[in-house]
Amino acid sequence: MKVVNLKQAILQAWKERWSDYQWAINMKKFFPKGATWDILNLAEALLEQAMIGPSPNPLILSYLKYAISSQMVSYSSVLTAISKFDDFSRDLCVQALLDILDMFCDRLSCHGKAEECIGLCRALLSALHWLLRCTAASAEWLREGLEAGSPAAGEKQLALCLQRLEKILSSTKNRALLHIAKLEEASSWTAIEHSLLKLGEILANLSNPQLRSQAEQCGALIRSIPTMLSVHSEQLHRTGFPTVHAVVLLEGTMNLTGETQPLVEQLMMVKRMQHIPTPLFVLEIWKACFVGLIESPEGTEELKWTAFTFLKIPQVLVKLKKYSHGDKDFTEDVNCAFEFLLKLTPLLDKADQRCNCDCTDFLLQECSKQGLLSEACKDNLMAKRAADREHAPQLKSGENANIQPNPGLILRAEPTVTNILKTMDADHSKSPEGLLGVLGHMLSGKSLDLLLAAAAATGKLKSFARKFINLNEFTTHGSEESTKAASVRALLFDISFLMLCHVAQTYGSEVILSESSTGVEVPFFETWMQTCMPEEGKILNPDHPCFRPDSTKVESLVALLNNSSEMKLVQMKWHEACLSISAAILEILNAWENGVLAFESIQKITDNIKGKVCSLAVCAVAWLVAHVRMLGLDEREKSLQMIRQLAGPLYSENTLQFYNERVVIMSSILEHMCADVLQQTATQIKFLSTGVDTMPYWNLLPPKRPIKEVLTDIFARVLEKGWVDSRSIHIFDTLLHMGGVYWFCNNLIKELLKETRKEHTLRAVELLYSIFCLDMQQVTLVLLGHILPGLLTDSSKWHSLMDPPGTALAKLAVWCALSSYSSHKGQASSRQKKRHREDIEDYISLFPLDDMQPSKLMRLLSSNEEDTNILSSPTDRSMSSSLSASQLHTVNMRDPLNRVLANLFLLISSILGSCTAGPHTQFVQWFMEECVDCLEQGSRGSILQFMPFTTVSELVKVSAMSSPKVVLAISDLSLPLGRQVAAKAIAAL
Repeated sequence: MKVVNLKQAILQAWKERWSDYQWAINMKKFFPKGATWDILNLAEALLEQAMIGPSPNPLILSYLKYAISSQMVSYSSVLTAISKFDDFSRDLCVQALLDILDMFCDRLSCHGKAEECIGLCRALLSALHWLLRCTAASAEWLREGLEAGSPAAGEKQLALCLQRLEKILSSTKNRALLHIAKLEEASSWTAIEHSLLKLGEILANLSNPQLRSQAEQCGALIRSIPTMLSVHSEQLHRTGFPTVHAVVLLEGTMNLTGETQPLVEQLMMVKRMQHIPTPLFVLEIWKACFVGLIESPEGTEELKWTAFTFLKIPQVLVKLKKYSHGDKDFTEDVNCAFEFLLKLTPLLDKADQRCNCDCTDFLLQECSKQGLLSEACKDNLMAKRAADREHAPQLKSGENANIQPNPGLILRAEPTVTNILKTMDADHSKSPEGLLGVLGHMLSGKSLDLLLAAAAATGKLKSFARKFINLNEFTTHGSEESTKAASVRALLFDISFLMLCHVAQTYGSEVILSESSTGVEVPFFETWMQTCMPEEGKILNPDHPCFRPDSTKVESLVALLNNSSEMKLVQMKWHEACLSISAAILEILNAWENGVLAFESIQKITDNIKGKVCSLAVCAVAWLVAHVRMLGLDEREKSLQMIRQLAGPLYSENTLQFYNERVVIMSSILEHMCADVLQQTATQIKFLSTGVDTMPYWNLLPPKRPIKEVLTDIFARVLEKGWVDSRSIHIFDTLLHMGGVYWFCNNLIKELLKETRKEHTLRAVELLYSIFCLDMQQVTLVLLGHILPGLLTDSSKWHSLMDPPGTALAKLAVWCALSSYSSHKGQASSRQKKRHREDIEDYISLFPLDDMQPSKLMRLLSSNEEDTNILSSPTDRSMSSSLSASQLHTVNMRDPLNRVLANLFLLISSILGSCTAGPHTQFVQWFMEECVDCLEQGSRGSILQFMPFTTVSELVKVSAMSSPKVVLAISDLSLPLGRQVAAKAIAAL
């Protein structure tokens, strides 16, 4: 007999009472080939016929069960069919549907195309909504039954509904599929949330506590679906976090002028990656500050640390507060951190002894002022510390009882900076004497360094420098002026020049430089500093045109220096004198060497140079330093002798105001300028001593030792100690300058791979990450672009990737990749700008952009592609094995970091798809696990966006990665294609 449609076939089977397998055989005869049963809507047709009466038709239901068991129909079509039934008053029909759900709801799967897998997600969402409506209807029925005195039937049905809900939701795989469906269909999820609220209201009055708690558990599971990826356990078993410690020490030692936001983001990144609880995180920041204070060398460095601790870190915490979930929570965490800190009595006592005051008291007051602590908490903590201090060793000795403590001075200096900036804004021509008085006060004692440290820590140093550049520019020209006005102008020029040199040497020349804008004349000091001022890593050419100004000006300057008893001041163009002095010194040197001038004449000339304005001496020595570098060993004597003459103060009564104060700053500037040359020429020059080491971190490398030995030694020492100190940071920085990024990174990674004890490798990773923060961007490019591919593609090196060093390297690589990727849109910090940047072209040739010139790595990968069409639907077929979310997000692939990440993930994809397994495959697994563990969930544009979509299906074949949560974590769920890939991988688990 020829059957016209599906309905007729089902009715015939029912009339003739076919058994289930007979029915299946005949159905295949009636509908031979072509359309699948899902396209014919077999599941829906069977349910429709089975549910016609008040109770379900058992024979037709047996056909449906057979169709489900023999996979004639897909799970998604059955779920969709069930969710269309809405007559909940027919309890027998509802129970039959619940029984069908029970057959497969905890073992859903789909091995078809990506669209079918997304269809399963949607169908499961519809079925969940149907179950919630069904549960609400059963609860209503139970409530009515209770009122009528017959609750049994309603209670049974409600229990069945809740059992099915629990069974569906207790499976992580189902919740993952629902997570994808929620992103696919936001409106359906809203309907589920409404149904959940309605159900909660109905069940609130339920007397059966067991059913009520079961319903609450189901509700909690549904609510957890949108956030199922953001649950991370914090590390509560540890108290020390060396990475936080080192990042804070590095910033305090080398980057006081840096903006607070990048530091806040870097600290938050470490907190997230290492899952550090907030109180211990804040405690570690304070510990690092106190250690920095205690070990900082006396003088400028000590003041910098004081400003960092008492002015900058409270500002950092204010910004960290914005990242926390509530103001109240964060103040409690800060209070808790201080409670822990007060238990570290020896640390606090040592800091108090160093600073000659109660440091904790100052800190608590500052935190309270910034709203980080409540008044009650502050008073309680202060009382505890005061009681503790009574038992401390005697802190005030007779000799330092009169010394004012630095923290108090720094906190008072901060408002003074603001006042000075206002004073400097006034018109200089109106009251130059008043301005000179203000500047004179700044020069006395350690006032200048205090003010500069306070300005640096509060982000005002750049505008401070700008004001002094403007002042310096104002004083370069003198019109009709009296002798007094000329001497005031000379002093203003000199003081501003010396201050700017001092700022450039102490905080880096970036602070001085203005934003370059075309058409604007560059101020004299900026020009001089960029072309004539010796700095670390900057080699000057003494024959450069900048040292060769107009010959007539040079001649008149030489005549002035040689003939007059002292420098003239009236209408003197000081900037021209500073630019001409180098050529004048060359003339004088030549005359001295050729016997034209005697030593007495030279003394008179040098006295003239340094007698009135010290800046002339600074400019003269700047050129002499460049000149000495170019001379042979036997030619240097007279130039060095001239530097020696210029470096000492002039003992004369005929000097201008504030001479002694100016000479102290000049000596410090000259000592910095000459340090390298004096070391190279093994010469000693006695500079005016202030009693403290002005260059505490200079020349730290031991002589005559290979730098590789120094690197391995210092790293071994740091690893043994468990934390990085300021001195080590400076040694690492010097080695990074000398050896270059690849040498530095490669040798430290070799040291990591030698470690064999698990706790040592973890500590090494935490310390290496913080050492790499010296130049994280460049280190990451080298690590991910050169070192890792080298280890992963060379089978002779695979043995070094075994656990534990392999796990540790994977962790370090992920941490570096995440940090660099999250910060590389921002600006490099000032300490990183000084270093030579890798040429972007290096990375473009290493990883070419277009397919016309595939890189070596790309060719290696394409030879391994056995099946590019891993996903089989039409949209998937167009997808090459290298298509990734980053291409759909149109990420700029000219950026070196993006290129390196894309190529690393291609290599990972290739390793997963290859036939050879080994330690390198295990390494890839650890790398991906660490990515999942560290990622801030739901953040579009993480490093995993560079992973090809096809990698997901390869990864789930690795047993440790075959979990629904991992698939969700590594897929870009913001993209439809990303959701399809995830659904396909999860449905196949």
